[in-house]
Amino acid sequence: MLHRIGIAVGLCLAMGALPLLAGNPPDLETNPPSQQSERVSELPAVFIAGDSTAAKGKGAVQQGWAEPFRHYFDPTKVTVFNRARGGRSSRTFITEGLWKELIDDVRAGDVVILQFGHNDGGAINEEPPGSDRPTRARGSLPGLGEESVDILNVVTGKQETVYTFGHYMRQMIDDVRARNAHPVLVNLTLRNLRDARERLERGSGLYGGWTYQLAREMGVPFIDLTHRLADRLDVMDKSEVDALFEQDYVHFNERGAELHAEQILSGLKGLRSIEMEAWLSEKGQAVKADTTAWLQLPVPTDRTLPTVYLIGDSTVRNGRGDGSNGEWGWGDFLVGFVDRARINVVNRAVGGLSSRTYLTYGHWARVRSMLQPGDVVVMQFGHNDSAPINDTHRARGTLPGVGEQTEAIENLLTGEPEVVGSYGSYLRTFIAESRSAGATPVVCSPVPRKQWKNRALLRDTDRYPLWARQVAEQESVAFVDLHSLVADHYEQMGPHDVDLLFADAHTHTSAAGALLNASVFVNAAKQLPMQPIHAWLHADEASSTQD
Repeated sequence: MLHRIGIAVGLCLAMGALPLLAGNPPDLETNPPSQQSERVSELPAVFIAGDSTAAKGKGAVQQGWAEPFRHYFDPTKVTVFNRARGGRSSRTFITEGLWKELIDDVRAGDVVILQFGHNDGGAINEEPPGSDRPTRARGSLPGLGEESVDILNVVTGKQETVYTFGHYMRQMIDDVRARNAHPVLVNLTLRNLRDARERLERGSGLYGGWTYQLAREMGVPFIDLTHRLADRLDVMDKSEVDALFEQDYVHFNERGAELHAEQILSGLKGLRSIEMEAWLSEKGQAVKADTTAWLQLPVPTDRTLPTVYLIGDSTVRNGRGDGSNGEWGWGDFLVGFVDRARINVVNRAVGGLSSRTYLTYGHWARVRSMLQPGDVVVMQFGHNDSAPINDTHRARGTLPGVGEQTEAIENLLTGEPEVVGSYGSYLRTFIAESRSAGATPVVCSPVPRKQWKNRALLRDTDRYPLWARQVAEQESVAFVDLHSLVADHYEQMGPHDVDLLFADAHTHTSAAGALLNASVFVNAAKQLPMQPIHAWLHADEASSTQD
C-alpha cells in the first residue's frame, strides 16, 4: 500500500498542469502611454504591465485601473509606473519592446504587477475573413505549454516564432526575479456581460484560470481580482454597474477603474509575502486587506465545464495548499483522479475554520457566487466545530447535533452580536444553497485523527461523523463516510505504517496520507448514484498532480 502511494505521490509532484482550450477574448483598443514613464529617482517602484484595462485612458468615460492605483501610494516613498499599453497581449508587449523598456528600469525590491489575457485570444497573424478591423497579429497560443508556431508576421513583415500565453508570462516572471524584484499575477478585469442568471461574467476565456495555474507552478503571488470584484458588483443594481462601463462592455470609466484599483491593493495587502505598508498614502492605508489573499485559493480553469468545489477545514486543504511543513489536505490530490478535460476541481477549504466560520467569514458566499448548474459541492467539516462557541481566540464552535437550537452571543472576537446554530444547521445551509444554484451537494464525515487504543483506532462515532450522516439522510444527500472508511484502512495498515501518513502528531496528513484519503473518497464516490461523477473519475491511481 505505502509503495503504491509513494509512486503516485512522486508522479503527482513531478507532473505539471495540462493546458485547456482558450476562449475568444475581445479586441481592446490602443490607449496612450501613461505620462508617468521615466524612472528618475532612487525610490523603490511598483510597475504595472498590461493592456488597456490598466493603461492610461482617453478621458473620464474610459480609464485603466493603474491610473487611480498610484494615488494609493505616497510619491515621496515609492513611484508607481503605469507601463500598461492598450491593445497589447502578453506576446506583443514583449515583441514590441515594451517589456524590455520596463524590465530595464526594474531594481531589486521593486514590485511588478502582470495582468494579461484580454488580447491574447486574438488572431495570431490575421483577423478572421470578412473582418472590417485593421489586421493585427497579437494572439498567443492557448495554454501554459511550450508549443510554438513559425509565421511570417503580416504586420511586421518579419519571421516570428509565436509561443503560448504561459511561455510569455514565464519569461516576464523570470526576468523580474532575475532583478531580485517581486512579480505579482492578477487575473482579468471584469467585462459587463451577464449569464443566464444575470450574474456578471467571471473571466474572459480561460486566461484567469491559466494565470492562477501559472502562479501556483512558479510560486508567484496571485490576486483574484475577477471574482472579488464580481462579488462586489453582483450585489449592486444593474443600472449602477452599467454606469461604470460608459464606453463599452470591456472598458470602465474612472469610477470603475477606482473599484478595480482598490481591490488589487486590498489583495496586495493581504498576500503576507510583500511588505509595502510603508509605501502607502493615507488613502492606501485606509483600504482593508483581503485577509484571504495569502491563501491563494483556486478558481475554475474552464467555466464551460462543470466544477467540483471542496469546502472544509485543513484536513481538506492546509494553508496555501502547497505542502508547507509537509502537511497536505486530501482535496489537493483529488484533481489527480479526474478527467480534467471534463471537470474542474476547485479546493476552497480553509484551515482553522468550522462549518460556522466558513459561513460567517464569507468563504461560502464566494463559493456560492461561482456555482453553476451541474456543479458539485463536497463538504467536510467537524474537526473545529467542537471548539468554544465564544472566546477571544477564534470563536468558531457550533452547537452539538443537527437540531434547530440556537444561542445568541456577543461575539468576543468580532464584537458583533451573532446567533450560533448547530453543526447540522450550517451543513443544511450549504446543502440548500448549493441546490438553489443547480449544484449537487455531497456530505462527507470528517477524516479520523491518528489516535490509537492498542491497535484499534479511536473513532468519533457518536458525534460529528454521526451528525454528518444524519444530515445527509434527512436532506436526501449523497454521503461519503470518510471517517469510517479511512479508519478501516488505518487499522489494516497498523500504527507504524500509519505514522508515515502524517506530518504532525495526529491531525494533518503528509502527501502520502492525503493521497490515500483522496483515493478513499474517489472509490466511495464511484458507488454514489450520481452518474456524472462516474464519467469524471479515473481509476484507483492518481493520474496527475494536485493543484
